[in-house]
Amino acid sequence: MSAQPSAADDTAPLAPAPVTAMTVTRWRGGVGETLVDQLAEETPVAVLCNGEPHAVMLMSPADLDDFAVGFALTEGLIATPRELLLVEQRALDDGIELDLTIATRIKAAETASQRAIAGRSGCGLCGKRMVEDALRTPPPVTTTTRVSRAAIARASVALAARQPINQMTGAVHAAAWVSLDGEVMAVREDIGRHNALDKLIGARIKGSFGAGFVLVTCRASYEIVMKAALAGIDVLAAVS
Repeated sequence: MSAQPSAADDTAPLAPAPVTAMTVTRWRGGVGETLVDQLAEETPVAVLCNGEPHAVMLMSPADLDDFAVGFALTEGLIATPRELLLVEQRALDDGIELDLTIATRIKAAETASQRAIAGRSGCGLCGKRMVEDALRTPPPVTTTTRVSRAAIARASVALAARQPINQMTGAVHAAAWVSLDGEVMAVREDIGRHNALDKLIGARIKGSFGAGFVLVTCRASYEIVMKAALAGIDVLAAVS
């Protein structure tokens, strides 16, 4: 599996950065102050599967190759990472396009579960056509990882320093892979909590992090738990 950009030319739009500097006016006690602030970008990312539109996600335009792998797995577009042969990323005038080449054709049932509307940054289930598409039953997670409270506490303290986009903007979530002794091994950020987890799942598939668990900076919402289970992750730690 590899990622390739489209052919470069002088007229091709550039992919946006995940952070944008903007001149803003901040008011405190009736006094206005003009300054430059760092804002988190929220970019439409169109996901195509074998050239056919599947979903449009609103997300931070960073680590999109990782997102493609994790999203394909947790959306059920692929059963194993080996089925994702190629990810092509193209910058558009008004967003980004990710074209996923999958080894086997999407089954009719999978095509029918395509998202009808955009997946907003705050919603990992938006756009699902049917209740059964959203409330899927994941396969059993059979591993029996044990994590100490001390490891979770250590990782929770260390995670903030591993979130560069959030340090600049204060506006994005993070998902981290943590070793069993509490060391933060990898972090992915996104303005949408579910996108951050998909990015981490993709990074975990592509890399080798060893035994551990996932720590997220969001609540343990339904789609976060579902994505973790679909990825075979048996321990998920969340702030609430």
